[in-house]
Amino acid sequence: MSTLQRLTFYGLRRHVQQRFLSSKPVKKAPSEPLRKYARRTAYTVAGFGALWVVDRTYNASAGLRNLRTLWTCAAITLDYKLNFTPEKSDLIPELHERVANRMYNLFTSNGGLYIKIGQAIGANAAFLPKPMQVKFARLFDDAPQIPFSTVDQVFRSELGRPPCGPGGVFEIFEEQAVASASIAQVHRAKLWPQPGETEEKWVAVKVQKPDVAKQMEWDLGAYRAVMWMFENWAFDLPWNFWLIGPDFISDHLRQELDFVNEANNARKTAEFVANEPRLADNVHIPRVYPEYSTKRVMTAEWIEGVRLSDSPAIRALMGEPNPLDPPSSLPTSMPTKPLRGGVKAIMQVMVELFSAQMFNWGWVHCDPHPGNVIIRPHPSKPTRPQLVLIDHGLYVSVEETFKRQWVELWKGMLAGDFESVEQITKQWGMGLPDLVASATLMKPTRLRRPDIRKGETKEQSKRRREREAAFQEKMKNMSQYDLSVLMKKRLKEFLTDTDRMPKALIFLSRNMRYAGIVLQQFSR
Repeated sequence: MSTLQRLTFYGLRRHVQQRFLSSKPVKKAPSEPLRKYARRTAYTVAGFGALWVVDRTYNASAGLRNLRTLWTCAAITLDYKLNFTPEKSDLIPELHERVANRMYNLFTSNGGLYIKIGQAIGANAAFLPKPMQVKFARLFDDAPQIPFSTVDQVFRSELGRPPCGPGGVFEIFEEQAVASASIAQVHRAKLWPQPGETEEKWVAVKVQKPDVAKQMEWDLGAYRAVMWMFENWAFDLPWNFWLIGPDFISDHLRQELDFVNEANNARKTAEFVANEPRLADNVHIPRVYPEYSTKRVMTAEWIEGVRLSDSPAIRALMGEPNPLDPPSSLPTSMPTKPLRGGVKAIMQVMVELFSAQMFNWGWVHCDPHPGNVIIRPHPSKPTRPQLVLIDHGLYVSVEETFKRQWVELWKGMLAGDFESVEQITKQWGMGLPDLVASATLMKPTRLRRPDIRKGETKEQSKRRREREAAFQEKMKNMSQYDLSVLMKKRLKEFLTDTDRMPKALIFLSRNMRYAGIVLQQFSR
C-alpha cells in the first residue's frame, strides 16, 4: 500500500471513530409547544396559589367557602334534575338522604354564620323531607377554639390592654375557653379587687372570633344568591319562606356580631323580667359590665349552674333521676340535697318566660336553645331553683298588630277551630291552616271544620267531604314521586304571598321549636 493510500485509510478510520464511536448522543431540544404548555401550567398553579394565600390571609377563606357553597348547591340541583323522576320513584328517599348529607356537611365545614343560617332554615324543617329534618336537628352551634394569642390580639385591639398580667384587664384570665361556638368563645376571668372589697368577682368573657366579621358579608351574599337561584331557576319553589325578607334576617344576624347591642338586649330583658311579678324572683339575667365590654368583647357575671341541655344533671339536681339516663355528675358547687319543686317547676317557669316574651312584651329571645338556659340554686333561697337566661345577641321586636294576631292564632289552634286559624293565616298570605297548625304545634294537626261552610249548601258540603275522604284514601297508594310532587303543590298553596308574611314569624317558630324540644325531653 502506498503512502498516499495509507494516509487516506487512517484518516477515514479516524473520521468514522470520531463521528460514530466517540461522539456522545445528541439531545434533542424540547419542542416549543411543550415548553409553552409547561409555562402556562406553572403560571396557572402559581396564580391559584397566590389567590388562595390572599383569600386565606385577607378574607378568612371566604372565597373558598363560597366556591364550596356553589359546588354543593350545583351538585344538589343536578342530582334532583337527574334523579327526581317517576321512573326512579323508589329511590327518592335515598336522593333526599344524599341532599341532606351534602347540606349538613356544607354547614359544618364552613362553620361561622353557616351554622346560624342552617339553624334558621331548620326552624322550619317540618316542611322539608324527613332526612333533612333529622340532619338539621343535629346542627349544634359548636366550633373549635381560637388560640390564646388571637384572643390577646382582640383584647389589645378592643380594650388597649392584654387580658391579664401586668396592666391587664383582669387579675386572672383562663386561657382555655369554657365554651366555643360559631362566632365567639367564652373564657372565665376574675376582676381586679376594688378598694374595700373582700369577695372575689368572677366573670364570663365572650370574645368574638376575628374571622367571622370578614366572612359575614360573603356568607350572607352567598346565602341570598343560592336561595334566589333555587327559587327562580332550579326548583320553582317559594324558597323565600326561609328568607322571609333576606334583609330582615341579614340585619338580625349582623346585630348578633355587635356585643354592645347584645349588652343592651340583656339590660332590656332584665327590666322586663324585674317588672313581671311571676318571673322577677324565678328568672335571672346576668349583669353586664360595660366598662369591660366593646363591640367584640363582652363581660358579664359568671353563673355557676347546670345547663338545661344536660338533662341527666338537671334531673339529679331536682331529685328526679331517670334510670334510662346515662350517669351524670353534678358540679361540686351544686348542693347535694335536691332543690324543691322538681323538674315540673323549671318547665313552668320556662313556659311562663317564653309566653311573656311573645304575648306580653313583644320582645323575643331568638336563640333559646337548652344550652342558653342555666338552672342554679336561688342565691337568697338556696333550696329553690332559679332559671338563668344567657346569650342575648339575637332578639326580635314584635309589632302590636302581629302580637294580637299571634294570640288569636294560638287560641284558634288550641281550640281546634279551623275558621279562626284560617282568618289569621289569610291575613299573613298563607293557605292550608292545618299545615300552619302542624308546623307551629310541631305535631300533625287537623283542625275542626264546620259541617257546612259559609256559602255552601248541604249537598255541596256532602260532596266536598266525600272528595276529601276519597283523596285521603288515594294518598295511601301514592308513590314517593307522587307524594313529593303533592308536597310541592301544597307548599305553593301554603305560601300564597310571601310578601305579606310577618318577618318575625321565622324567629318565633325557632323559639317555639326549642321550647317544644325541651318540654319533650323532660316529659319522658
